[in-house]
Amino acid sequence: MKLFNNTEVAFTLKSDSQLERAYFLFKMIQSQPMVRIGTAVTNFALKAHLPVEGLIRSTVFDHFCGGVTEEDCLPNIKNMYTKHVHSILDYSVEGKETEDQFDLALNKTLKTIEFGTENKAIPFAVFKPTGFGRFALYQKLTEGKELTTDEKSEWLRVVERYHTVCKSAVAHDIPLLIDAEESWMQGAADVLIEELMEQYNTEKAIVFNTLQMYRHDRMDYLKNLHQKAHQKGFHIGMKVVRGAYMEKERARAEEMGYDSPICVDKNATDDNYNEAISYMVEHPNMAVFAGTHNELSSYLLMELAEKSQIDKGDKRLWFGQLYGMSDNISFNLANEGYNVAKYLPFGPVRDVMPYLIRRAEENTSVAGQTSRELNLIKTEKQRRKTL
Repeated sequence: MKLFNNTEVAFTLKSDSQLERAYFLFKMIQSQPMVRIGTAVTNFALKAHLPVEGLIRSTVFDHFCGGVTEEDCLPNIKNMYTKHVHSILDYSVEGKETEDQFDLALNKTLKTIEFGTENKAIPFAVFKPTGFGRFALYQKLTEGKELTTDEKSEWLRVVERYHTVCKSAVAHDIPLLIDAEESWMQGAADVLIEELMEQYNTEKAIVFNTLQMYRHDRMDYLKNLHQKAHQKGFHIGMKVVRGAYMEKERARAEEMGYDSPICVDKNATDDNYNEAISYMVEHPNMAVFAGTHNELSSYLLMELAEKSQIDKGDKRLWFGQLYGMSDNISFNLANEGYNVAKYLPFGPVRDVMPYLIRRAEENTSVAGQTSRELNLIKTEKQRRKTL
């Protein structure tokens, strides 16, 4: 159980100055008041068009993002691949509402697929459902409400974007990860993605949905989907994560008077996550992308794969972490021969700020995550001093 303590492997690509910057950032993130103040000041500065983008770029942006454009990311991609860590280019611009923006997100995803055909270091493409269509439209469908004539046309355009990107993924043999979002819009995305799996996953998993296992209903959803896949003869691809909208989910459930979809506590979420990856490893027509910063779940998946005689390099099994976090998991797993990919966000600094703020808030709220990062960095700094 010592694999993830190897800081020499974990930080092999970080210079002393980069290590110092990482320590400074995680020290800041550790403080909830500091995150709240920093978020407020940053939002104000960007709205007031103050010249802060350079400062953001040289600190938090460069630590958690690959660059402003896909081309910007290439040095990071190449660098990580020298240690067998792959990259997933993630156009992390959020909250857009216009057809032009949705078409731009589609084109970015198509470009990522093309990048993947030219570069073995990029094994997947990814997009968010609300990158291709309005949140309110997904929500209306999820709630079973009748769409207007204009909304029906709008939804057809959303569906067409999904099919366009799926056809490209199949043609180029680049699997496609589709992120999950809030529960009150996710139902419509799930129905559409199931249809895409049925159509495009006939030979293997190309289209991947995402299971947020802090939702207590997701295990039943996975089992029901497996029955459909068995009956209709398609493969299931799933990115399995704990989830990213917990506080928002609980607040909305309380405000609107319905039962929260979130597990009662962290232990229940962990159990749910581990049950999902265990179930998927047992069934050969499933491909799992385990998006996790949890060391125990990572050890468990390694054990499950070995028990099921799944080769470390089997393309049905991937581990994934976010760029700038949990390098001790990513680089040590890759060093052992497992398939590992880092989510590499990119986009204009101003447009990526909502993503970065969410990262900071998540790190602050997840017990032990930031402390673990700081302890690993301290250990590596100490190790380097003794050389």
